[in-house]
Amino acid sequence: MTDFPLLNALIFGALGIIVFGVAFSIVSRLLPFDLRKQIVEERNVAAAIVAGAVALGICWIIAATMH
Repeated sequence: MTDFPLLNALIFGALGIIVFGVAFSIVSRLLPFDLRKQIVEERNVAAAIVAGAVALGICWIIAATMH
């Protein structure tokens, strides 16, 4: 942590985005189907809702650990 709150916010924000990207890519690879194909090509709304819920859950966990 630094003495500059804005710098702290930028560091933790960037760290949170990186952790989110890594965690979401791991979850996406563990799924038994191709998430992008299901959402984009087949327009599977249920898969999109589940992906959004997983993304929100990961974000809440990251936010709680960094708070």
